Amino acid sequence: MSDWSSVLDVVTIGAALLLMGLGFALAAIMPGIDRWNKRFFMGFFGILFLLFSTTLAEIIFSGILHMAGIVRIVEFLLFLFAAVPMIMLAVFLLHCCEEDWRKSPFFMSSLALWGLYYILIVTAQFSSFFYKVKPDGMFESGQGYALIIVLSVVIELINLAGLIKRRGQLKRKYFYTILTSLLPLTIATIVHLFVPVFAFIDISIAVLAHSMYIIILSDQIDEYLRQQQEIANQRASITVLQMRPHFIHNTLMSIYYLCRQDPEEAQRVTLDFNNYLEKNLTAIVSDRTIPFSEELAHTRAYLNVEQALYDESLFVDYDTPHTRFKIPPLTVQPIVENSIKHALDPDSEPIHIMIQSRETDTGSEIIISDNGPGYEPTDDGRPHIALVNIRQRLELMCGGKMTILPREGGGTVVRLTIPRIET
Repeated sequence: MSDWSSVLDVVTIGAALLLMGLGFALAAIMPGIDRWNKRFFMGFFGILFLLFSTTLAEIIFSGILHMAGIVRIVEFLLFLFAAVPMIMLAVFLLHCCEEDWRKSPFFMSSLALWGLYYILIVTAQFSSFFYKVKPDGMFESGQGYALIIVLSVVIELINLAGLIKRRGQLKRKYFYTILTSLLPLTIATIVHLFVPVFAFIDISIAVLAHSMYIIILSDQIDEYLRQQQEIANQRASITVLQMRPHFIHNTLMSIYYLCRQDPEEAQRVTLDFNNYLEKNLTAIVSDRTIPFSEELAHTRAYLNVEQALYDESLFVDYDTPHTRFKIPPLTVQPIVENSIKHALDPDSEPIHIMIQSRETDTGSEIIISDNGPGYEPTDDGRPHIALVNIRQRLELMCGGKMTILPREGGGTVVRLTIPRIET
């Protein structure tokens, strides 16, 4: 290499080529990307790979080998590839906003300038007015070189204006990611009108590519989280549909006998059982958080039925002054159902369940405690599917957490923490 700047250029471009290759591969293999986006990103990173490969070739044939004939071809390809990402970016913006490019003044103006740019590039091959390559292979700008750069600047400014105009239609992450990459490129191109800053332009284009790389990754992460939430919701639905047969049988039989012994109590248990079933069926189709008061009503209905079945074997206390927050459906009810399932034994002491809620500095907290035999990480050697599902849905749907601890004096304490959502 002739000097340290050449070494720096090669290292920078090598890193950019690696990034473009990774971006192309990522777009090609990621399963969560739709067909249009897959083709777009593969084309986008493919063009940038060609652009940086040509830039590397320019350094080698111009600064090292001084081969003027090859350098002239390389310069033409360099200008040819340089403007393509901008018109592709305009297409991407229109696609994200679901606009028809054939009816978009924004796209048509970019396309017209893009066409004029290529006319100048082709013309430059037959005249030294725009630029020339000296016999030693070095590039030298001509009197009309600024016109090519001005066209590039105008195309970039139109893209910026189009981006800002559509900021309300774009996902926020798209808007800010593209904006923070377009601004440095536009500034570097404007500076290039007065001072040659090829290296900064290369870095700015690499930053633009990195931004598109981030968009792919963030979309993939969002899709993964959406799928995980959908799986968690499906598991919750299956849990609902797999209600304990003996619980349903015992409830119906209790209602049957109460109809003669205590008709009013039979009506109350029937209403609670109906409310419980209604809340369960509603939860099957719910994919968002619900007010805690609704989940608490569901839990009360369930516990009222259980108390009617077991009479003096089950006692429940509520201390829930704080209800102005939201949680995923089927959060508290399955926890108390799990407590009853593992702790209620006619031959043992009565089970006491306490349900509490309170507001904290960071959000809300729910505490469910019982005096049962204590928590075991597995159920007959298998993990507690319901509890695993609750923990996952808490994290995905509201950023909450669930911790399970032994209760002092025996039993279990389940603590649910739900962060405050700023509005």
